[in-house]
Amino acid sequence: MTVKRKKGLLYLQIKEVVKDRILNGEYPLNENIPSEPQLEKEFKVSKITIRNAIKELVQEGYLEKKSGKGTKVIANVSGTRLSKGKRFTEVLVEEGHRMTKKVLSIEKLLLPQESMLYTIFGEDCLKVERVYFLDGDPYIYFNHYLRISLTSDEVESIEINSLYRYLEQSNIRLESFRDEFTVGYLSKHIGEVLSLPEGSPILKRIRRSSDEEGQIVEYSEGYYNIEKHNYVVDYNDSISK
Repeated sequence: MTVKRKKGLLYLQIKEVVKDRILNGEYPLNENIPSEPQLEKEFKVSKITIRNAIKELVQEGYLEKKSGKGTKVIANVSGTRLSKGKRFTEVLVEEGHRMTKKVLSIEKLLLPQESMLYTIFGEDCLKVERVYFLDGDPYIYFNHYLRISLTSDEVESIEINSLYRYLEQSNIRLESFRDEFTVGYLSKHIGEVLSLPEGSPILKRIRRSSDEEGQIVEYSEGYYNIEKHNYVVDYNDSISK
């Protein structure tokens, strides 16, 4: 994976990538992350850059570094969450599952006036298409529509590891959200992504996320293959993501 100087300090970019892998179970709790030489080779950066990234994660309480024993994951729950409750992915990681994510596409959409999205965003929005993998198998398909206006060149340069951290970096803060659940039916494309037959019924979640002024800044549709794992709501905390 390559990080770019124009995106900011390299060690902070690497820190966010490693943190995201910890939160999603790619680097499991109580196990060592890859060695510094392995990370240097992956990110194509210097030893001091990797050490600075790890130092930040040690200070934040995610990692523990011991001489001769490597660097171990000691916490895999984020201190800052979309809500007061645990994110859905955090629940799965705590159960021992491994969650990984892949961005399939990022594009700028020009919205026709008759579109439902036009009533939310106006003339254009940013669309991010993602898939979550549960223990290596495709599990959730997402389309996110965001109130972000960018040029085509700016869209081409976007790299997203964590969607909600990207929103924070774009000075978009989510203060509230509303979820609706229904039965969806898979299109050919989504079926291919989730390895399920076209037209299959599936749990569909629609989310509207708003800023502190009550303006919708994210509209998303998620399709969950609950044959692999049920969608979980932890009522001891709050609804999850």
